[in-house]
Amino acid sequence: MVDRARAQPDHSGFRADIQGLRAIAVGSVLLYHAGLPFLPGGYVGVDVFFVISGFLITSHLLGQLESHGTLRFGEFYARRARRILPASFVVLALSVAAALIWYPPLLMKDLWAAAVATALYVPNYFFASANSDYLAESSNPSLFQHYWSLGVEEQFYLLWPVLLALVWVLVRSRRALVGVLMAVVAASFALCVWLTFAAQPWAFFSLPSRAWELGVGGLVAVLLQRRPGIVGERWAAPLGWAGIAAMAASVFLFSSETLFPGAAAALPVLGTAAVIAAGESRRGPTRMLSARGMVFLGTISYSLYLVHWPALVLAGTALPGEQPLWTTLGIAIACVPAAWLLYRFVEDPVRRTPLLTKRRARVTLVGALAGSLACLGLASAAYAVADTRSLHAERAASSTVIADAPRGTDFVPDNLAPALRDARDSLPEVYDDGCMLGIASMDAEGCVYGDPAAPRIVLFGDSHAAQWFPALEGFARPAGYSVEVHTKSSCPVADIASLRRGAPYPQCPEWRDAVIDRINASPPALVLVATYTDPELAPGVDDDAETWAAAFGRTLDAIDAPVAMMADTPDMREDPAPCLSAHLSDAAACAQPRSVALEGPAREGEAAAAAERGIPLVDLNEYLCDADACPPIIGNTLVYRDSHHLTAAISGDLAGVLGRALQPLLPPASGG
Repeated sequence: MVDRARAQPDHSGFRADIQGLRAIAVGSVLLYHAGLPFLPGGYVGVDVFFVISGFLITSHLLGQLESHGTLRFGEFYARRARRILPASFVVLALSVAAALIWYPPLLMKDLWAAAVATALYVPNYFFASANSDYLAESSNPSLFQHYWSLGVEEQFYLLWPVLLALVWVLVRSRRALVGVLMAVVAASFALCVWLTFAAQPWAFFSLPSRAWELGVGGLVAVLLQRRPGIVGERWAAPLGWAGIAAMAASVFLFSSETLFPGAAAALPVLGTAAVIAAGESRRGPTRMLSARGMVFLGTISYSLYLVHWPALVLAGTALPGEQPLWTTLGIAIACVPAAWLLYRFVEDPVRRTPLLTKRRARVTLVGALAGSLACLGLASAAYAVADTRSLHAERAASSTVIADAPRGTDFVPDNLAPALRDARDSLPEVYDDGCMLGIASMDAEGCVYGDPAAPRIVLFGDSHAAQWFPALEGFARPAGYSVEVHTKSSCPVADIASLRRGAPYPQCPEWRDAVIDRINASPPALVLVATYTDPELAPGVDDDAETWAAAFGRTLDAIDAPVAMMADTPDMREDPAPCLSAHLSDAAACAQPRSVALEGPAREGEAAAAAERGIPLVDLNEYLCDADACPPIIGNTLVYRDSHHLTAAISGDLAGVLGRALQPLLPPASGG
């Protein structure tokens, strides 16, 4: 007897409601990237895609196993290649070509590396190894950042059929298959939760920590094939609507501050699984999901996902200044017809062409290899062309002399130090010496430069303390002082809830306390503390200067030695070097207003804590910014190696002014 309350899929297995789920997924990601303010969790659309993919692929594979008792691996991989790769390669190639026109030349090396990883199907591991933060705002995001999810799926498609086939051949039991899949899902989920705390980029981008999401979809497929009506009519509609509510809650309530993926990812994943498991109940969300517009968006969702990100990034590069919401939304809407064209003339025709479907799988796979090689060649050629471009104007600037408020150089001189291509490598000596500690290190011994018997100046803090080492050493050692360095990445001097990429950072307070104990056991002539006043180090207190003042105060009160604080340096909000590479004759376009570069509650708290205790606040920003703006070039020196760190070159140039500020705070030294 036909159950009239539940619409059944056709013989092809097509479910219009799943197309609607795809529409929700791609719409969430699209509007999130367009900057729509009330969808802060739109990034979970990718998690929805993962569950759908796991469900559909597992359903297809189980059908083959039941029909033939085995899997035709070559045919399966060829079908996946025809489905995924043609549109992917076209967008990659067009993105590389567009980057040659609109992208800052200095970023072409990064673009080449990301393109190579994408063409080799490992973009997710490229971004994980680069410690990319997908949820953080970036002034120069990769054109291929969105390909990470394709990498996860491609790697999943490679391994998942092997697992299913092995279990099927060895045990031929659905119960055993369910048990194995549950074990894989549980192990992957546990790894995801642990890695989110220990190494968030790897949790976000790697297959082992994301496989559980696709695996959940696979479990639903196995259960539904065994019992299509497993949920029961009474519960189907409520389950479907509960799933929609879970997905909506993720999109509207999650944000960039959510510790993700971790356990939080279970909400959109289980919500999607619930909608799929509920089936096509007429009282459920089926009618909404099966609406013509939803099915259309779901049909072109893959092409739309591919197209939207490079369109938004390239538009942001080509158009000056921060883009208003109406512009980004307009670009997002324009991506819909562009995606339809890609689907209509590339994605769908190549998937169905008899030239490939009627021939052996090896033909498709050889074509896939040829496509990868072509993309590698194109990306390499584009980088070679960009690398020949000059990154300076054809004139020199006067040597840098810092003695007063700066007058920014309004062009990129041919004697710039360091050159734009060397900006990222302009690091203090402490990095090469291993004295700038990484996240895991707890070593509180520090490093001493100069005569150990000389009066010591201790440099204490994070990378914003380390950036002052060239200036401090340039003054201290000739003046007869030694420098003792205690610096640790992303560990603020302020005694505040330390987080790194949203995850707890227990090594930071433990190391900070150990360094303070060491200082107090052998007090130096002066402790110079400095830290990055980044509100994201402690989400939840970013608008509270009093909390920051108290946090700085707890550290200052714990140090039993003379102390001075370095006022934090300008935060340029975006890396000036790529901007300068695109504005060789207009360096002022890459400056940042003083009111923006030197604002923030943590800076206010820093100053308040020092003033309350009568501790000197050494503020050298008057030598880095004029009355209106903070220029990226002073004299012939590049000021910043990234968006908020000074180059070693400009730090060394500041040795004289730093020495004049510190000399009155120090006892006489033999070289003074």
